[in-house]
Amino acid sequence: MAEHLPNFFIVGAAKSGTTSLYEYLKQHPEVYMAPIKETHHFSTDIDPASFRPNYARSLNKDLSRWLQGDMKEGIFHAFVQDWNQYVQLFRLAENQKAIGEVTNSYLYSSEAAANIRRKFPDARIIMMLRNPADRAFSHYLMDLRIGYETADFMTALKKDMARNPKGWGISNMYIEIGQYARQVKRYLDTFPADRVRIYLFDDFVKNAEAVVKDLFRFLGVNDQVAIDFGRKYNPSFIPRNRLVQLLNTQKRMRDWIKGALPRSLRRRAKTALFTDKNLPRLQPDERRFLIEIFADDIRELSRLIDRDLSAWLEVKS
Repeated sequence: MAEHLPNFFIVGAAKSGTTSLYEYLKQHPEVYMAPIKETHHFSTDIDPASFRPNYARSLNKDLSRWLQGDMKEGIFHAFVQDWNQYVQLFRLAENQKAIGEVTNSYLYSSEAAANIRRKFPDARIIMMLRNPADRAFSHYLMDLRIGYETADFMTALKKDMARNPKGWGISNMYIEIGQYARQVKRYLDTFPADRVRIYLFDDFVKNAEAVVKDLFRFLGVNDQVAIDFGRKYNPSFIPRNRLVQLLNTQKRMRDWIKGALPRSLRRRAKTALFTDKNLPRLQPDERRFLIEIFADDIRELSRLIDRDLSAWLEVKS
């Protein structure tokens, strides 16, 4: 068994800045992050056998071979169900004080909190929560980018709301992932309060450095280490035109092209085919529709974490 294993977990929420947290933490010499950004290991109630084909293909990695290598070329996500494989993710950790991973399904999963506590009773838990209306729309923009969606937001949203069955990797869950109250309560009921830190995406956007320094203190590492906050991670962008959008839905073709292109050309190809200009925006009537769905959950979450979330209930122009 590996000598070093995780002592902290960033559990979500999805589309709430967790990729940026992951990258900032990787810059700290006293922190070791799993080279798979999302392992999903403790989400045992999520069954990869039920995933829709396009999501399943995105996880189709030869983990055994990759784990035997230097793991320098990280993987964004994979379902690492085998414990021995999970342990291998941390074999290159040395004397870092904080060892962790980020998996957004851990917040949504009904079993992850208990599974983590059972295996790592002293673990620290970190969450980043975003206005659920904005989170849902950002999730939709991501689905446009990766070819899961081609319709306008309200069409995609209502289609997803009507889907049956639903679940992680089965449906988009624009609504369900943003219904935080029960998800957060699960962790507060499972871990001591001093082992859980909850951040708001709003605060992170205003002052990422302040949030990250507080996180470093929470993890017991030096909060004066210089971190490069200049780069954006996992930003929103969409296909430049309808032809690119159509080709983008052909997952096998995308994967083949990506595999055929040298790494040096992939970024240029992405710039040529996708854009972050003139992105769709969440309209007031769309936000109103979402707020009506989320309002009770937002009020419950506000009471639960003792934070004023009234701004999340406002219909912005």
